[in-house]
Amino acid sequence: MTSIAVPVLFCLFIWWFSTGVILYLDGLPQRTFRWSLLIATALAALALYGVAVSAADDSARGAYLAFTSALVLWGWHEMSFLMGVVTGPRRSVCPPNAIGWQRLRYAVETIAYHELAIAGTAALVAVMTSDANNKIGLWTFLVLWSMRISAKLNVFLGVPNLSEDWLPNQLSFLKSYFRKAPMNLFFPVAVTAATIATVMLAQLALAPMVTPAQSTGLMLLAVLMGLAVLEHWILVLPFPFAALWAWGLDSHRRGEAEKSEANEVPLQTKTKYTAGLSANRAITKRTVHGVP
Repeated sequence: MTSIAVPVLFCLFIWWFSTGVILYLDGLPQRTFRWSLLIATALAALALYGVAVSAADDSARGAYLAFTSALVLWGWHEMSFLMGVVTGPRRSVCPPNAIGWQRLRYAVETIAYHELAIAGTAALVAVMTSDANNKIGLWTFLVLWSMRISAKLNVFLGVPNLSEDWLPNQLSFLKSYFRKAPMNLFFPVAVTAATIATVMLAQLALAPMVTPAQSTGLMLLAVLMGLAVLEHWILVLPFPFAALWAWGLDSHRRGEAEKSEANEVPLQTKTKYTAGLSANRAITKRTVHGVP
């Protein structure tokens, strides 16, 4: 029982914690992005080393190392995208008259460099683990990539909960590519396929013929896939899932508050200037008419 509970709890924690950290960092002022990405890049370099080392380690420890390393690599891509460093050639709102394939092309252009970078990393991890017994790192990265593409397609096609407030200011133009709708035809297909994959991975992890190390790796993948399914349901269910990362979204709320205060200052200054100008005109008018 412990051999199953540990990977489940580990995956739940690292998913929750890493998501909150990324949300918090990309909500900070842009002057902090350089240091955040510098540290993330150093961690990504260590993660590549972790993938290489774990590839030759088919123990449970190797499964945890490969899984964590893949998550760190994925986290770098998420941070570089959300901080507006690696996005795409289009960084403007969707034209109002863009529909169909044209709207899709514009949407792809907003994330093209990001997706190419992910593809390059996936290819690199595939090469590093091509002759390895432990491919958990590769499968983890592919699960994250495939399910994120599915989520992006669903947001593009239309879902009720767009989570627009999760987007940092530097990517606010992406909101124009989202579509609010009760449901789209792709959603049930994606969720059903991912749910089947989750069940199959869990069954393999619990099968009597697998080794403890293989069971650990498969259970990590099963839980990760299950969490991706949950993230899909977050797009349509009316539950306050954002409360899970209230601490991560705190930087976004503070940023919005500071932005509102900054906008109020010029307005107050303008009001004072207008009031002063009106007073001066009144004094001038009284003086002209001989009124002290």
